[in-house]
Amino acid sequence: MRKMLEQRSFLVLLGTITLLFALLLRPFWSAIFWATAIAILFSPLQRYLLPRLGQRRNLTALLTLLICSVMVVLPVLALLSAFIQEGANLYSMIQSQEIRPGQFIDRIVSAIPFLPGLMERTGVDTDSIRSYLSSSAVSMSELLAQQALSVGRNTLNFTVKLTLMLYLTFFLLRDGEHLASLMKTAVPLSETRRSLLFNKFVEVTRATIKGNLLVALVQGALGGLIFWILDIPGPVLWTVVMAFLSLIPAVGAALVWVPASIYLYASGDWLSASILVAYGALIIGLADNVLRPILVGRDTKLPDYIVLFSTMGGIALIGINGFVIGPLIAAVFLAFWNIFITDFNTDPVA
Repeated sequence: MRKMLEQRSFLVLLGTITLLFALLLRPFWSAIFWATAIAILFSPLQRYLLPRLGQRRNLTALLTLLICSVMVVLPVLALLSAFIQEGANLYSMIQSQEIRPGQFIDRIVSAIPFLPGLMERTGVDTDSIRSYLSSSAVSMSELLAQQALSVGRNTLNFTVKLTLMLYLTFFLLRDGEHLASLMKTAVPLSETRRSLLFNKFVEVTRATIKGNLLVALVQGALGGLIFWILDIPGPVLWTVVMAFLSLIPAVGAALVWVPASIYLYASGDWLSASILVAYGALIIGLADNVLRPILVGRDTKLPDYIVLFSTMGGIALIGINGFVIGPLIAAVFLAFWNIFITDFNTDPVA
């Protein structure tokens, strides 16, 4: 009886102190998450370099971190800086009325002869749409400008979190296998189940980051390129917007290039609009349809619809980090149910 009481008391204290420690680290969850994700993503490179550098773990982890910084961190920072600058410029142009979002509706209505009568018969108020579009554009541009100002004010906070992320990544690269072994030992499951769950965690994290980010970067770059060729304002801004939207499977960059092509048609630039539609459907769309199943669905062994809903749900619940955490939760959910069906449900299915 005393032993059982001791065990229960210890488990309660263990849970309490673990929760307190998690709350203590709450301000740095994002840095910890991305340090873990980057360490998982670059661990094959670290294992490749380790024997070639004489088993010197510190040097191997440092070199891997430098390669990661050059390949990922610095380009993302440069793109983020350009995005903020172009967002601020867009806000300035809307405020000075160099860009008038309400003209978007006017040009479409004037370009399609039967549209005014159709809108009148169906009770669509053009003035309300024009007002809504203008206010939305102003609000969005104000948000971009505020984010730019916020980044400027919080440069120290951002720098601290970035430094902590890189610092933790170094130790996870160096000691990751040992830490993973300790975590496996701590989980009260059989070796087979522990291996299944941990392997699924690593597999999905690596595939989701590698796949989704690569698809997003490719689609954003392709979209930005055609916007630059067609001389559409703010190509870098739209590159980042399309890259972000490309994290959402099946929808993605079309939320940008489709309205842009409609606007070009309404403006009378039929050639540019047709080029944009063909390019968006064939080139940008093909990148999503071909690369995503190969890099995400195949590696995670998740159906496309599970990837779609888990990604969108993750982003809706926890923001940008959700594009990794959403599919990860879905994959672990399916792994747990697979264990349950295989090991616990001994009755034959009718």
